[in-house]
Parts: sequence; C-alpha cells; structure tokens
Amino acid sequence: MSNIESFFERVQLPSINQVAHALIKTLHDESASILTVRDLIGKDPALSAKLLRLANSAQFGLPRGVGTVEDAIAMVGIDKVRSLALGACLSGSFPNLGGLDRNSFWRTSMACAGYAQWLAEHLEINGQVAWLTGMMLRLGELLIAQAEPKTLQEIEKLPQIPGVRWQREKRLIGFTEGQITAELARRWNFPMQMVQALQRSADPMVEQAFSRLGAILHLAGLIAETPNASASTVATLPQDVLDVLELDSDWLRAHFPNSDRFADVS
Repeated sequence: MSNIESFFERVQLPSINQVAHALIKTLHDESASILTVRDLIGKDPALSAKLLRLANSAQFGLPRGVGTVEDAIAMVGIDKVRSLALGACLSGSFPNLGGLDRNSFWRTSMACAGYAQWLAEHLEINGQVAWLTGMMLRLGELLIAQAEPKTLQEIEKLPQIPGVRWQREKRLIGFTEGQITAELARRWNFPMQMVQALQRSADPMVEQAFSRLGAILHLAGLIAETPNASASTVATLPQDVLDVLELDSDWLRAHFPNSDRFADVS
C-alpha cells in the first residue's frame, strides 16, 4: 500500500453533489453542449444563484446584468461558467477546520487560479482548465488539516515564504498538498491532465514526468503566496521553469495582473 493510500485511509473524503459529479464528466466530453451544462447547473438552485452573483460581479465587467444561467453562458462562455460552478461546488464541500484561516485560504486559491489562467492563455493552453486546476491546488492542505491537525500547525507557522509550505509538507508528511489533491482529483474522476499537473506542481522539472500545466501551477502558486504580488514578483520566480515554458520576463512584468480582478467563489 502506498503512503498516499495510507494517508487517505485516515481522512473522510469530502462529498460533492451529483451536479458536481455530472459537471466533471462534461470535462471529459468536448462535445458537451451549452444546454447540457445549463440544465445541470439548473438542477441546483443555490448553485445557480451563486453563479449569477459571480457573473454579475465587478470582476467580469459585463455590459449588462444577467438573469439566467443561459445568459451567463452566453456572456462569459460555457467553459468559464462550468469552471466557476465547479469551483463553487468544491469550496462548499470542505468544512471549516481549525488551524487555517478560511478566508485567506480561499483568497490564495482564487489568486492561484487567476494567475494560472493568465499564464496558460498566454501559452495557448486551455485557460479554464488551468483556472480550475489552480483553484484546486491547495485542497490537499484541507485534508492534511483533517488527518494531522498538529502537523498542520508546523506547516502553517510563520514566516510563510512562497514555496516553503510545499517543502514543509514534503518533510513532515512525505508528499505535498498538490500530490494529495492529485489523488483526490483522481478519485473524483477529473481529467488525467489535471491530475498529472497537480502531482507535479511543487516540483515540475522532473523530465520523465514533465507537465506544462504543472509548471504553470508551480509559478501561479508562488505568485499567489507572495504578499502584495506585483510586476516585481517576476524576478523571484524560478528561471528554469520560466525557461522551459519559454516565458519572457519582460512580457510578464508588462502584463502582470492585479489579483483583485479574480473572481472569488468561496
């Protein structure tokens, strides 16, 4: 039995509703229609209401308000609506746990999602897959909080230098939050591209398991954990990861987004 399997024996897996499971299935189906996604979301009135609140928020800057899920899809796109809906489902599937500041946790997760989308779209990789995978990156830490609350205190102690939490998790537990989330995503039947990216997010430069999306998550996670991230943060990013993705530092500094523009699904 692998260590990750032993770890999962000690946690109660969060449950996601039937709508979320059905939406995950559509990620495997490129032919899934707008009507399919609309009808799935429409089965959950609370989710529909939350989605419309998000679509009408300032982050999207829509020229007019939207009153139905179908309108939201027409205005912001099926992929974005599906990602937001899944993000909302996932954020509501985990209870509040001691040792973690829930608001700070989800703010960081949304920042990671937004920066992952920004980088992915520049590299012509599916931005909504990157957004959803980035939003999920830290979910593994919520399972750590459940399985080993005392260890979580050591992981979360200050200072929280970007990337150090991954090192502490590896040292104290044997695997990172991204690896835990990867196993959770596998059990929930998310696409293998997302599972592999999460698996490699803390250490993306292993050639035999290289994942471009994993390298993007690595950078997005570091940026999201940087207090008051700005264009100057680019200078702190690992050059080998920038090089392998062929990301130009001057372009990144010139186009660096403010995390305030990223939607909050918590």
